[in-house]
Amino acid sequence: MLTFAPAALLFLVFCVSVLHDRRKFSNAVVLGLAVLCALAAALYRLVSSKSPSVPYVVGALVALGAVALLVLVCFLFLNGVRMLRKEGRSPAHLLSLLAAFAVLGVVALLVAAAVLRTPVLIGAATAAGGLAVYFSFLFLCFVCYAFLYGRLQVRRKADFVVVLGSGLAGGTTVPPLLASRLKRGREVHERISRRGGSPVLITSGGQGPDEDLPESHAMADHLVAEGFPADLVEREDRSRNTEENLRFSKEIMEAAKPGYRCVVVTNNYHAFRAALTARRVRIRGQVVGAPTAAYFWPNAMLREFTAILVDYRRSNAVMCLLIVLGGVAAWWASRA
Repeated sequence: MLTFAPAALLFLVFCVSVLHDRRKFSNAVVLGLAVLCALAAALYRLVSSKSPSVPYVVGALVALGAVALLVLVCFLFLNGVRMLRKEGRSPAHLLSLLAAFAVLGVVALLVAAAVLRTPVLIGAATAAGGLAVYFSFLFLCFVCYAFLYGRLQVRRKADFVVVLGSGLAGGTTVPPLLASRLKRGREVHERISRRGGSPVLITSGGQGPDEDLPESHAMADHLVAEGFPADLVEREDRSRNTEENLRFSKEIMEAAKPGYRCVVVTNNYHAFRAALTARRVRIRGQVVGAPTAAYFWPNAMLREFTAILVDYRRSNAVMCLLIVLGGVAAWWASRA
């Protein structure tokens, strides 16, 4: 059982860290490392058992991995095409297609290096394969922990419910994506009210260059039109992005009640990154997500993951440099 000790220790660290603050990306990485260590320990136990079925099990795992990779590429490609048809040809909507072509490119490079075995191809394949493994591991950590974070209950009473803006349709109209956030915000507000609280709902969003009024005003009008009490709505109308949403909403909450607690509402694909930002700006509260159309979710998760990579660009740049240096070392060694 000692082979599983690293996995158990990492899982214990994960549990303690989540209890301390669930809004950390390191939680996702530690959980991923725990699962990776557990799988490695299980594979080691299987191989060391010297069972005659080991080659068949390993072969089945390799075949399963190949099939999963093929399914992933097909899924990303089809999702990318659907995104372009439904959402238009914006660069932000191309991520699924780009991911599919990136996977195919890495696989083609690995195959070419294995067949031709030239030093340049070996070095390039080592670097590309290492980068693919690194980013795939981080993405799986992100997706799994984001799923888990979205299902952790917010049990405390709150003084404010903050609904983040996401842009208006036609410059004035609340689109379905934003309407789902407002609906979720109302549900959270009603749940807190049933527990004896009296929270204020803050609509957060400034006016973009293509909008006729601030998002927060359109959001508030939408809520009031559906019967929500106007006196329980506060507007934050200066922000231009998620960080400003939270910073300016924080100013409103601290001015009204210095020891406030809040719940921030966004869409489910955006909840974990919003939670990371909330931790960075020292918001006292957790983030919950509203449902998102299934076809929109994969591309949106890729976009959120890219934004998180940018937020942690220094540590990622160091890791990428080390992996590229590993590719250079493989190129140098293959020349001998």
